[in-house]
Amino acid sequence: MERRDFLLALAGFAASAAGAREVVEFARVLPGRKLIFPADHGAHPDFRTEWWYATGWLNLSEGRPIGFQTTFFRVRTGIGEDNASAFAPRQLILAHAAIADPALGRLRHDQRSARVGFGRAGFATDRTRVWVGDWRFEQDGGLYRAALRSQEFAYDLNLVPNGPPMLNGLAGFSTKASDPRHASYYYSRPQLTVDGSVTLAGRPQQVTGQAWLDHEWSSELLADGAQGWDWIGINLDDGSALMAFRLRGDREAALWAAASLRRADGSTQIFPPAAIAFEPLRQWRSPRTGITYPVEWRVRIEQRVFLLQVLMDDQELDSRRSTGAIYWEGAVRLLEGGREIGRGYLEMTGYGERIRLG
Repeated sequence: MERRDFLLALAGFAASAAGAREVVEFARVLPGRKLIFPADHGAHPDFRTEWWYATGWLNLSEGRPIGFQTTFFRVRTGIGEDNASAFAPRQLILAHAAIADPALGRLRHDQRSARVGFGRAGFATDRTRVWVGDWRFEQDGGLYRAALRSQEFAYDLNLVPNGPPMLNGLAGFSTKASDPRHASYYYSRPQLTVDGSVTLAGRPQQVTGQAWLDHEWSSELLADGAQGWDWIGINLDDGSALMAFRLRGDREAALWAAASLRRADGSTQIFPPAAIAFEPLRQWRSPRTGITYPVEWRVRIEQRVFLLQVLMDDQELDSRRSTGAIYWEGAVRLLEGGREIGRGYLEMTGYGERIRLG
């Protein structure tokens, strides 16, 4: 759907459903709810927001590394739920895709958005299957497939898990503040083996690599005072995997933090907020938006101290035509004791305007 049509659809139903957001009851995230697979790989349309986030490092045929991102968002709008019209924008699908290529020096990225229906966009509830137009992210047997085409790039990738999902927080109940109402259901699929093709400048190339998938759903907005977050998902060379995030206030003070470490043997350790610290070391200012982002970090998880180094500084993604946010999402290396021990992705939001959910 073109942005003009998308906005017109929202505006048209906003008037007739003026009070809808105030009376719609979104499903709640509650502790003790056990995640069940494969059902929880699918969509959860009773909740306000949901996303499938696949990021990773790929090696081009000549050996040069690049990063990739595939993100699909499902949004329950609270608009037109009592309207029988098929045009009612009850559910939206929004998607972001990007390639981080140091040879270019900036992200190649694109975005899509459409209301669910008429074959333009949709989702499945029994497995991962979400699409908008010809952009797709779906489970196919024992693997995931990410396939999309844009003016600047295209890719068709197979992502193969090496084990069961890693449940973040308390068995998948991930708190975002001291108040447990601010929580999500959240799991990761680290150490995904990737193969497929990437097309850059009209030239298709075979690629291999490793990726990380996050699937998260919730109905809560950010806690009061939260400006944005910093998040990492890192595949470590020894077969383990590290997820960590912190929520920041408007003065960049940490409001909350969490981390999960899945060891190579499959066991998982969950860390409390006090065990986690993010310290920015170097900054980069976007020449397009004027927003300044930290692009080198020291991250402490208990007694371990890591250094995050970016594949390239300019990995800013402007999604104002879809989700409305400008954020930094990019490929990073993880070092410990001066030695590279893993690779993954860093996401930083809220360094311009406060990030908004739902």
